[in-house]
Amino acid sequence: MHDAHVPGLRRRGFLAATGVASLGALALTGCGGSGGEGSDAKGDGTPKRGGRLRAAFAGGGAAETLDPHLANLFADAARAKALFDKLADYGADLSAQPRLAEKWEPNKTLDRWRVTLREAAFHDGSPVTAADVLYSYRRIADPGRAFRAKASLEPIDLDASRATGRRSIEFVLKRPTAEFPNILASFGAYIVPEHAGEAAGFAGGPIGSGPFRFVSFTPGRSAVFRRHDAYWEGAPYLDELEFVVADEESARVNALLGGQVQYAHELHPATARAHEGKGRIEIVRLRGSAMQGFAMKTDRAPFDDRRVREAFFLIADREELVAGALSGAGVIGNDLFGKGYEYYADDLPQREQDLDRARALLKRAGAENLEVTLDTSEAAAGFTEAAGIFRDQAKRAGVTIDVRTGSKDTYWADILDNGTLCSYRSGAMPIEAHISQRLLTDSTTNATKWRHEDFDALYRQAQSTRDPAERAAVYARMQRRLYTEGGFVVWGFADWILATAPAVRGVETEAPANTLHWARFDKVWLA
Repeated sequence: MHDAHVPGLRRRGFLAATGVASLGALALTGCGGSGGEGSDAKGDGTPKRGGRLRAAFAGGGAAETLDPHLANLFADAARAKALFDKLADYGADLSAQPRLAEKWEPNKTLDRWRVTLREAAFHDGSPVTAADVLYSYRRIADPGRAFRAKASLEPIDLDASRATGRRSIEFVLKRPTAEFPNILASFGAYIVPEHAGEAAGFAGGPIGSGPFRFVSFTPGRSAVFRRHDAYWEGAPYLDELEFVVADEESARVNALLGGQVQYAHELHPATARAHEGKGRIEIVRLRGSAMQGFAMKTDRAPFDDRRVREAFFLIADREELVAGALSGAGVIGNDLFGKGYEYYADDLPQREQDLDRARALLKRAGAENLEVTLDTSEAAAGFTEAAGIFRDQAKRAGVTIDVRTGSKDTYWADILDNGTLCSYRSGAMPIEAHISQRLLTDSTTNATKWRHEDFDALYRQAQSTRDPAERAAVYARMQRRLYTEGGFVVWGFADWILATAPAVRGVETEAPANTLHWARFDKVWLA
């Protein structure tokens, strides 16, 4: 699912970022505090057991998979979360939270980490062991396979890592890594049983340790799962969960209105406004779930001049972009990724449009009457609208922007190395991951071509710093530099919107996409 490195979220897809990675993912959620016994996120009584919930997602036809290490589409990722577990997952602030891992502890030099597993069982009753974890990670890292979490696991020396007990693992790292728990929470880093191996098939009867057990799967049509009563975090309230495919938004909404499904994934802001408060369906907004912006290539003219980049920061009217491109379904940005996430530099002044200063900067840079091409496409909602709005804003500063609309199918690959300015989007991920994947000299999804050895050194310093406060200070220093001279014009953070039937309970609304709380169908019930 390409969103732009999600962080490359396709319109029908899931997670990761530009060129391949962006996610931008999300869905129905239920966090530990709102879905438990005796609680109700909507305030409508205690949880109720039983029933089947049908959830409508856009699909991928024959390419759909139950292999959790291949999950790319939103539907694939949601199904993987129902069947499998990771060692950790991201909390609402994108910090790593323990899941199958009960705890983790580093050595003094942060290049060895001991992980202790909790007592948990696979669907066939066998225990989740250290051997299963190492098998799963080595499978993901197989150089002959294209698994999504492979790059995330790169810091681990899997040949040297070993089981030190049935439920304990010593991970040996190639370099100090203070944010090692983020690796455990990586998208797609699910644990599968060693004894099943490739014979598990993932299509014919996958075995996981998640809250639901496999019943049936027809790619491009549906998947049915049944409650796993022995789930380590407590059995789901639902008896069964069915995923159905409806590629068009109108089909998902109509199925919800007609009672054929109880959950519809991925709604447009205009659709949400049309139905919100009418009583027939419930609109759920997951705030701040997708960064929206423009990427300037800092290694080529005109954006190799920091004065031009600063001018473009000042051209953007963020309120107008959020209102027009997102139909108001979001909040303004401040040219930094990760608003509200762990380590976010929220002490920097909110940047506002200043066309006079933008003109002065362009004049000093010798870039008066600048003409530049802005690449965009329909690869993500709001892209073409934002490009048009920004073109008009730039015109008032004396800048002519030619908006070039490319193919949505190849957009993320096309803009990774080509052009000078492009529309960009990214789903939720830790700020540390955003830096490592997109802003280091050797980052493979570096859309802004930000390459500075001293910046790389600061990242290594942060990863070698054991004290969290001292580490946060290094990240703050890095963000201050990006704020003044970086290549991302981050104008907003979009809500992700879904809808449910009025009878659906236990939906958590406070966490962004790509977190532990996304797609928590095990915490949902039917009133």
